[in-house]
Amino acid sequence: MPIPKEILSVKRPVNTIVIAYGKDKSRYAVRQRLGCRNVGGRHLPVNGPTIGHIVNGEYVPLSQGPSPVKAAPVDLRDWANVELCVRKSEDILGELGRVYSAADAARIFCIAILRVCYPGVSNSELKERYEDSFLCERFPGVSLSRNTVSEFLNDLGKACSRISQFMRHRAEAVGIDHHLLVDGTLKTDDSKVNSLSDFSRKAAKKGTKDISLLYAFDLEEREPVCSQCFPGNMLDLTAYESFLSENHITKGLVVADKGFPSDAAKGQFAAHPDLHFLNPVKRNAKVIERHELRNMTDLLPRFEGVTFRKEKCSGKQKWLYAFRDAAKAAMEEQEWLRRAREKGNYTCETFLAKQRSFGTIVLECDLDLPPETVYRAYASRWEIEIVMRYYKNACQFDDTRVQDDYSLLGSEFCDFLATVVTFRIIKAFDAAKLLEKRNYSRIMAILRRAKKARMEGEGWQLIRMNPSHREILQELDLLPKPEEPPKRKRGRPRKNPL
Repeated sequence: MPIPKEILSVKRPVNTIVIAYGKDKSRYAVRQRLGCRNVGGRHLPVNGPTIGHIVNGEYVPLSQGPSPVKAAPVDLRDWANVELCVRKSEDILGELGRVYSAADAARIFCIAILRVCYPGVSNSELKERYEDSFLCERFPGVSLSRNTVSEFLNDLGKACSRISQFMRHRAEAVGIDHHLLVDGTLKTDDSKVNSLSDFSRKAAKKGTKDISLLYAFDLEEREPVCSQCFPGNMLDLTAYESFLSENHITKGLVVADKGFPSDAAKGQFAAHPDLHFLNPVKRNAKVIERHELRNMTDLLPRFEGVTFRKEKCSGKQKWLYAFRDAAKAAMEEQEWLRRAREKGNYTCETFLAKQRSFGTIVLECDLDLPPETVYRAYASRWEIEIVMRYYKNACQFDDTRVQDDYSLLGSEFCDFLATVVTFRIIKAFDAAKLLEKRNYSRIMAILRRAKKARMEGEGWQLIRMNPSHREILQELDLLPKPEEPPKRKRGRPRKNPL
């Protein structure tokens, strides 16, 4: 039976609905409207508790009193972990604002922050984590329900040109004298509906499909610059030139490994005079014998036990730098002899042929640089390995957790931002010398314990903490450091006894 118009016209609170009840449906209750749920593509309303009735043509609210606990706001929220992430990465929100609306930028930023603060958090848990943390106080009104996030990541991937635009803006900010470490990693993705999931060269061991991710890491700034997704079966050298061109990497010294030979992207290096390369040459390359690069000529300054040789390729704007580390040579020789003994295939001729290459590395570069500068630059490549390790372990981004192409691109974009925030947090820990005693995960666990509670008449107050944990907050400038007591003035010297 429809509700009479005169009942519906009675003035009542907004976001409410009138429900008829009773034996003959002659009584009318006013209930809150909480939202809606998606059922088979239809948005069906979700009604809340009864807040009043319509009696004799007037709205009569229920008797005033304490609200149910279920409807009470959260009075205890995680604070320090969220606060540190926001403080160290607020400029990222500004970068997002250049290509996204304010609402979209805030939602992307919040998803990235939550993925840093709560590693492994699923899309269905984002709303709960958002409401239980101080992020909802810093960025109120951000919708992060399961369905909303799912649709948003899909829409984010559809507008992939904006993701590219964001990455290009970051690449443009790279200094001409900066070192860009480039490397790739595989990420599990067993989806049957997206075009990036495929069997990689490591699939025989894993038994799962992957996608390939390429990252560029700014060594001077110590944070990722850009990333891009490729099919899991695509070789790094195949994706190399596309990665440089699509992200507009046009300056700096690209330091890569053997999977990224300079010839694979020679068009980009030729087109951009401020873009240079430094990468290793395979030990069996003919150029090594041609230039006699295993015959070292001098000791490398400031590197004990390292010798080098430098040669210029004839007719090319390319220099070859050969290095031999005596300590590494001894380790490689010992390992080779152990394996040969186990396999029973040792011969003196094979050993002597291999011995000259133990501990050596040959690098090619299109710049005429001091050998120690080249050696130090390539030795810093371990930083990109740390990026990949934190990406998969600390952030727990070893699985895509989404299905179609669009959602994958949108989710990986949020993962990239979370990786940038993670490295800014690491820099903050390093500057405060916290990593000397604790690892990254332990410090983040301590920050999650630093919560704020809402006190009646006092607002949000930090809960009582262990003094050693409070000192960590002070070292990170989340809390003011205690003032040192004033030094006492020196008194009069004691008189010498007679």
